[in-house]
Amino acid sequence: MLPSTEAALLRRIATEQAAARVPSLVAAVVRDGELLWSGARGFVDGAAPDDDTQYRLGSITKTFVAVLVMRLRDEGRLDLNDPLDKHVPGTGFGSTTVGQLLSHTGGLTSESPGSWWERSPGGDWAALQASLARDALKNRPGSRFHYSNVGYGVLGELVARHRGKSWLDAVREEILAPLGLSRTTPHPEGRHATGYAVHPFADLVLPEPSPDAGAMAPAGQLWSTVRDLARWTSFIGGDTADVLNPDTMAEMRAVAAVEDGDSWTSGYGLGLQLVRHHGRRLAGHTGSMPGFLACSLVDEKTGTGALMLANTTSGPALLATTIDLLTTADEQEPKLPAEWQPSEVDRSLLDLTGLWHWGPTPFHLRLLPGGLFDLSPARGGGRASRFRPLGPDEWLGLDGYYAGETLRVGRAADGTPSYLDLATFIFTRTPYDPAAPVPGGVDAEGWRPAH
Repeated sequence: MLPSTEAALLRRIATEQAAARVPSLVAAVVRDGELLWSGARGFVDGAAPDDDTQYRLGSITKTFVAVLVMRLRDEGRLDLNDPLDKHVPGTGFGSTTVGQLLSHTGGLTSESPGSWWERSPGGDWAALQASLARDALKNRPGSRFHYSNVGYGVLGELVARHRGKSWLDAVREEILAPLGLSRTTPHPEGRHATGYAVHPFADLVLPEPSPDAGAMAPAGQLWSTVRDLARWTSFIGGDTADVLNPDTMAEMRAVAAVEDGDSWTSGYGLGLQLVRHHGRRLAGHTGSMPGFLACSLVDEKTGTGALMLANTTSGPALLATTIDLLTTADEQEPKLPAEWQPSEVDRSLLDLTGLWHWGPTPFHLRLLPGGLFDLSPARGGGRASRFRPLGPDEWLGLDGYYAGETLRVGRAADGTPSYLDLATFIFTRTPYDPAAPVPGGVDAEGWRPAH
């Protein structure tokens, strides 16, 4: 990056580290899978931390568990609408669905009963299940967003039962190894930061414990580094390699619940925190464990992401700093659009492209790279969606108003496309074409001046 951009980024983290009295912090900016910049302030064992120094991720661990669950969904082993009882029977909240657990809308208690789990050695699944035998549901499932660390302990058990191995072994084999995340581990290995609490009224620190969380580990056990987390940030942005279908990751980034009402600025998808900031939608997760804070966010539209790791229990404006890093990078060095060039497409589909009308409203149907279609209002705004092929003359909505709906092509006797049927809406080449099966028919007198 330009020296001026790097100076601005370094100043931001330097200001935060000094003002919030953080023993050490590391940060980075990524774009399209490339680590563009990284910086550090403070000390770990008397020297500056680097891109290979481990910090605890806390709840960023949940994003790894969520990907495992979505892989099971994509394999057909579960449905997000399945009740938990179908996969982990015997709990007192078996009617809660898998999707609700992923999005923190299942109504489960936020923390496991008993001793503060983040500072206590964790028991096994049987112990966790027994502790939840009474009063585990705090809200009606599906009624509201209620963040639940317990829900991810449950999802870890779901993964283990399907895979026949621990959730951690599944993470290692299905995610860490394929992506080359060799420095992401359940416990610190090699050079790592010690977690500290900083005295609120004196420049003193207190080491924090970091026990194994047992059955609650899927909620916040993992440790990682700048380099590994940079790769994971790009993964969340859509650079999923062969680990997950990019469409599935886009589904995870979609809003499932909001935290702060109608004009939302923070929400949750399927295992991902969502932030809306100055017209941008960012996805990722924050993390907090005693002695550590972490944050990773990415803008899928620009491909720019940022991350920060710190070894303090509280203090720095973690989310705001990470957003500032991302925003600074995009404002001072905006990503150039890819150069347009002609590409090979299925030319047999060209007769479907062009102008269509839903009633009197004109739409354009465009053929996109990768065999997708885009249906958008000709005048901008309104209901727009992309579609991927399902079979001959059938297309599935990927996003927008028509997500999940099927678009079917109606043809004349000579094979010419004559109308599109999209969730009962009939699109015709001319407004209300009387030759197409328009619901309610078309007035026999046709178009005429108003009386």
